[in-house]
Amino acid sequence: MLEHDLAPATRPLIIDGIVLTTPIGGMLTEWARKWGTRIALVHGDQRMTYAALDHHVDRLAGALQKSGLVRGDRILVQMPNSIGLVTILLAALRLGVHPIMAMPAQRAHDLNALVANAQPVAYFAARELHGFQYEVLARSLQQAHPCLRLIVLDGAEVPEDYLQLSALDAPFHPPQPPALTDLALLLLSGGTTGTPKLIPRTHADYAFTFLRSAEMAGVDETTVYLAILPGAHNFILSSPGILGVLSRGGRVVLANAASCDEIMPLIEKESVTHIALVPPLLRLWIEARKWERSDLSSLRLLQIGGARVDAALVKQAQQLFGTMIQQVYGMAEGLICYTRLDDAQHVILNTQGRPMSREDDILIVDSDDHEVTLGETGELLTRGPYTISGYFNAAEHNVSSFTAEGYYRTGDVVCQDADGNITVMGRLKEQINRAGEKIAVAEVEAALTRHPDIEEAVVVAAPDPHLGERICAFLKGASRDLTDIAIREFLRENGMAAYKIPDQYGWISHWPQTAVGKLDRKKLAVLAQARHG
Repeated sequence: MLEHDLAPATRPLIIDGIVLTTPIGGMLTEWARKWGTRIALVHGDQRMTYAALDHHVDRLAGALQKSGLVRGDRILVQMPNSIGLVTILLAALRLGVHPIMAMPAQRAHDLNALVANAQPVAYFAARELHGFQYEVLARSLQQAHPCLRLIVLDGAEVPEDYLQLSALDAPFHPPQPPALTDLALLLLSGGTTGTPKLIPRTHADYAFTFLRSAEMAGVDETTVYLAILPGAHNFILSSPGILGVLSRGGRVVLANAASCDEIMPLIEKESVTHIALVPPLLRLWIEARKWERSDLSSLRLLQIGGARVDAALVKQAQQLFGTMIQQVYGMAEGLICYTRLDDAQHVILNTQGRPMSREDDILIVDSDDHEVTLGETGELLTRGPYTISGYFNAAEHNVSSFTAEGYYRTGDVVCQDADGNITVMGRLKEQINRAGEKIAVAEVEAALTRHPDIEEAVVVAAPDPHLGERICAFLKGASRDLTDIAIREFLRENGMAAYKIPDQYGWISHWPQTAVGKLDRKKLAVLAQARHG
C-alpha cells in the first residue's frame, strides 16, 4: 500500500458514529480553543498548557518548513517519552509530513532497513538516553543513506552540522491541509520476519482509533494519564494513550522509566488516574507493593495489554491497587479490543475484550481458512474502517498477510464467546513476546550465525516470571569457548537492539527432532527451562 491521494478533503467522514472533519494536526488547535489554559503535558519539571502546545507545534512546523520539509516527505522519529516526541509528531502531521515512529531501543539493524524502505529525509532523536549516544547512530545512518539530509537532536551540545530541537522556531505558513484519507503516519509492526514492516495509518482511521479508545477508557478532563511504555507504541500513542487523552482535555505525564521506586512516587505526585502496563511489568508492580508505600489511591483505571495475562494476576492487581482493570488486545495494523468498564468480573479476568467498533469484521478460521464454530480456536482474521489493507512498500508481505477478501491475517490463535469477547490462546508464527516486545525468532537466529564460531543457532521462548517470555539461544559450533558475554557484545556491535539479545545461552551437540524428523522446538524450550534451574 503506497501513499494515499493527496487531494484535499471535501466533506466530513463518519466512522461508526464518530464525525471526523479535521486532520490530526488541526485537531490540536481545536483542543487548544477548548482547554487553552489547562495543562496538556508534563515531563519532569516541564509543564505545557494546551495553548502553549499549539503555539509550539505551529512554530516547530514553521521551522521544519524553513528547513526544506514539504508535504508528503517522510521523517524517522526515534524519540523517548518527552514533550519533544509529542511536538514533533503533531508538527509533522500539521505540515503533512509523515513520521515513521521508531522505538528508542531500536538500533542500526532495524533502522537501516526502515530507512532503505521508506527513504525518510530527516531523523529526529534524543542526543543521549540511558547512556546510548544517538548522535553516533545518526552519523552512521546519514553516511549509509544519502536521503537523510537533516538530523535533529534533542539535547545539549549538539554537533554543529545537526539541528538542535529546542532551537527550532519559525513562523508557519500553512500549506493546503492533508485530507482525512491521506497518509498520516507510519507505525512499526511487531512482525515475525525480523525487519519491522511499516503500517500506513490515515488521519481518519487513526483519529477514529484514539477518539473511540478514549470513550472505551472513560477519559475526560479530569484524566491524568501516565505514559511509561514507549510513546511510539500504538498502545501508548492511541489506545487511548497520549492522543486519546489530549482529545478529551486530560493531562499526559511522560516518563522514561518504569521502575517502581521512580514511577509510584510520580503517580502520587501527579495524582495519576490512568496507566497502561504489559503483564511482566504488572508482576513487578505487584511485587514492589510489598515495600513501596506511595499513595496510589488516585488510580482509576489500569490497562493491561501487549500479551495475554493470567486471570489470577488480574484479580491480584484489582485487590492490591483498588482500581478498575481493562484488558486491551489489538495491533498497530488496526483492530483494537477492550473489556468494557462495566463488564462482568469473569469477562475482565478471563478475556481480552471485544472489538471497539460495530464495523469491525472478524473471522476465526482453521488452517484451510474455513470459519470455525463458536468457541473453537483458530486464527483471527480482521478487516474494518480503521484496519489497513496493506503494508507500506511490501508487496510480497501483502500477499501472505491479507486475504483476497481484504482480511488481515493477525497470526493470533483465539477463541470467541457468545458475547463477542476474544481470548488469545497463542501465535501461529515463531515469535517471542518479551516484556511486551515482539521478537522474530528468525532474526535473532540469523544474527547469531553471523558469528564465525557459531555454525547453527535455534532460538526458543521459555516462560519467565519477570519478562513473560525470555529469549533462549541454543548453539552448535566447532568451539564452545565462546562466552555469553562475548556473544552479547558481538550482537550489540552488529546493531541488534538490547531487547532482542538472548537472555540465556546453551551449547548443544544435536538437535531434538519430532517423529517426522522436524526440529522439535518444544523439547528445546523444556531443556531451556531445565537448564535455567
